Amino acid sequence: MLRKSWDLLISTLAAFFGVQSEKNRKRDFQASSPLPFIIMGIVLAIALVFTLLFIVRKVLG
Repeated sequence: MLRKSWDLLISTLAAFFGVQSEKNRKRDFQASSPLPFIIMGIVLAIALVFTLLFIVRKVLG
């Protein structure tokens, strides 16, 4: 279970930045449901926004 979650995180991060390997992309498209990738993508996008807000507030404040 932990390995599958780790693979999901790594695949989503790689796709998020556009550096997904062909081997991993094929593995991801064989998954039964895209829902975990969608949820992880939303979580990572929210984390990115809050991280950027935190950095900007620290620099300006």
